[in-house]
Amino acid sequence: MATEIFNEQLSETEVAVRDTLRRFAEEVMRPIGKELDLLTPEDVIAKNSLLWEAHSKYAELGMGVFTADTSMTPAETARLGALSSEMLGWGDTGLAISFGVSGMPVNFAQMSGNSALTEKFSAEKIGCWAITEPNHGSNLIEFGSAGSNGVPMRRGDCIAKRDGDQIVISGQKSSWVSNGSIAQMAVLFCAYEDDGNRGGGVFLVPLDVDGISRGKPTNKIGQRPLNQGEIFFDNVTIPLDHMIAGPDQYNAMLEATLTGANGGMGSLFCGLARAALEHAVGYAKERVQGDKPIFQHQAVKIRLFEMFRKVEAARSLNLKVVAHNAVNPKLELAIASKVTSTRTAMEVATEALSIY
Repeated sequence: MATEIFNEQLSETEVAVRDTLRRFAEEVMRPIGKELDLLTPEDVIAKNSLLWEAHSKYAELGMGVFTADTSMTPAETARLGALSSEMLGWGDTGLAISFGVSGMPVNFAQMSGNSALTEKFSAEKIGCWAITEPNHGSNLIEFGSAGSNGVPMRRGDCIAKRDGDQIVISGQKSSWVSNGSIAQMAVLFCAYEDDGNRGGGVFLVPLDVDGISRGKPTNKIGQRPLNQGEIFFDNVTIPLDHMIAGPDQYNAMLEATLTGANGGMGSLFCGLARAALEHAVGYAKERVQGDKPIFQHQAVKIRLFEMFRKVEAARSLNLKVVAHNAVNPKLELAIASKVTSTRTAMEVATEALSIY
């Protein structure tokens, strides 16, 4: 592969995971992703869809074993996660994101230390991260009644209220919730009220209970294998112990979650950019023009070099950020990685198409 020019020193575990995920990306993700890309959003999630085969085969890989390995340092675990995400992004970013967010409720259940929640929110189910709402994205929201200079603060579109030993949830999440139409469980970030006091809250919510409904799956130009859609909550009731964080912990937990998510997206889109580069290089060595492969033409070489330079710069930044954030997390670094990688993926993929 193009990025192996530097002959990176990988551990035995990293080599094993890389090789396993490369086979999975080539043999499962790319063929299935190609098929799903041609379908309507409704057909992508139909009962006979290949989407379910992709999720089933990914579950069989048992990637959670590595992330739960306590023998590795946080930096080693983060690096392994980044390399894994890059390989999955190299296979198909839509499916990779679907796999990634599916496990978020499991991670939060384990974080709670509540064995009952860990058993209820298990890896056998497909999960989602319900955070974006019609009137805001994943940015921080002030939940008070008035902001600075008397400007009213935005009210969340989804609100959870405490009612004794229960939480009652009403409102909606936006059409950009990944796995929103198919998820069986959610980690929900939303506004929270308790005796008139407002703030933010994080909750684990089963999505097979009364009061849950879904919108139509979102129709998109790209990442079509990734289902996204609205979730509506009509007085949905969950036990109080399904609350993972309240107003005092909300901002810190949101920032930590966004830091991990942005870093992960940086890794995924490094993989996409690398895939586009490798396709372009492969084609340039096959396509003959002027009695020689276009790879030998200086103009094409220059374009491929620029693509390579961008991919390696993005990848280097991402790995550095992931390692740093494993011990000293900073959201702004993760955002820099995501923005660099997504822009690189767009630029390199566009250039690869022009070479084709």
